[in-house]
Amino acid sequence: MAMLFVPVFIMGVVLVLRSPVLLEKRLAIDERQKGQVWVVVSSGVVFVVAFVLAGLNFRYAWYTLPKWVVLGAVVLFLLSYLMYAEVLRENAYLSRCVEVQEGQKVVDSGLYGVVRHPMYLATIVLFLSMSLVLGSLVSFVVMFAYIPIIIVRIKGEERLLESKLVGYREYESRVRFRLVPFVW
Repeated sequence: MAMLFVPVFIMGVVLVLRSPVLLEKRLAIDERQKGQVWVVVSSGVVFVVAFVLAGLNFRYAWYTLPKWVVLGAVVLFLLSYLMYAEVLRENAYLSRCVEVQEGQKVVDSGLYGVVRHPMYLATIVLFLSMSLVLGSLVSFVVMFAYIPIIIVRIKGEERLLESKLVGYREYESRVRFRLVPFVW
C-alpha cells in the first residue's frame, strides 16, 4: 500500500510547493460538460470495485500472482507515475474538469508531441499496474473497464477543444494519435 500512496504524497507536496494553482485545478470536481459527470462517476466506481476486489483476493487467496509479475507491475506503476508527473510539468492547463481556460494555449511539446492525451495513457497504465501491484488478477480485469470510460472522456474533451481552443484542429493534424502511438 505504501508503494501505491507514497508517490501520491510526494506529488502532492511538490505541487503544493511549486504549483498550488495546478494542484487546485487537479482537485476541483466541478464538471460542467454534458456526459463527463458519467465518466467521473464511472471511473470512481471502477476504481473502488477494483480496490475492494484486490482486498478480497488477498483475504481469501483467490489467486496469487507470481512475484515477477508483481515486481514488473511495480516498475510499470512507477514509470507511469513519472509519465504523469512529466505531463503535469509540461501542461499547466491540466484540470480535472473538461474545460478551456482563459488564455489557454495548445501544448504540443514533449509527450504532447507524441500523443494528444498522455495523461490518460499514464492513468490507464497506472490503474492497470496498480491492480497487479496489489496481486489481484480479478482487480486487473475490472480495471479494463476504465479504458472505454477514458475513450468516452477523450472524445468529449476533443469536441470541446476543437470548438473552443484556438489551434487545436491544427494540433490534431500534426499529432495524429490520441492515446497510443500508431494505434489510436
